[in-house]
Amino acid sequence: MEPVTKNHPNTEPDYLPAAGRDAFLPFYDLFTGLLGAAAVHRTLISQAALADGQRVLEIGCGTGNLSVRLKRANPAVEVVGSDPDPRALAIAQRKARNLDGIRFERGYSQKLPYADGSFDRVLSALMLHHLDQDTKIATAGEVARVLRPGGRLHLVDFTGEAHGAHGFLSRNMMKSGHLGDNAGDAVPKLFGAAGLDCERVATRRHPVLGAVGYYRAVRPV
Repeated sequence: MEPVTKNHPNTEPDYLPAAGRDAFLPFYDLFTGLLGAAAVHRTLISQAALADGQRVLEIGCGTGNLSVRLKRANPAVEVVGSDPDPRALAIAQRKARNLDGIRFERGYSQKLPYADGSFDRVLSALMLHHLDQDTKIATAGEVARVLRPGGRLHLVDFTGEAHGAHGFLSRNMMKSGHLGDNAGDAVPKLFGAAGLDCERVATRRHPVLGAVGYYRAVRPV
């Protein structure tokens, strides 16, 4: 997971561990699997429409499930997973130990350690809502910077919209986090302000997660 508060001078930014707390990390994959993360990842990968030889960055990769699934489905694509949580990255590296062309590196989405225009795709899954507004703005700028002209961001996150008895998890998250910042057209506006052409391309309902939105943002040529 990504940082949740701004850093103090001469210190690294704070971040939320992949499982919320380090003690819960051994159960993280089981928990997200029960919530249907695999289906969310498959949809996001399909929307990315990858081609051989492309370079893909996942920000907030956690334990690497999306990056590893993407690599197995697209062996000729180069994949980089980035996350600030070293314990989660160690798990991700173990999952990918028999795969070529994939690596995991420690980094923060608001200050990516990559050259301008170095990726064809950037992917993000259920991470954006963890960020405060200043970090979201910086992250959007960094995504725009590292994408090549014509490159695309594919992002999925909670929309902040829960309906009736559905969305128990998302309703409770809205009370304590930044989930409400995603409501309406906030995500397209966020990435639009960074210079990307962004739109919500799909919305899915989940009995626990509530409304989940899929977004595509293109860096103009």
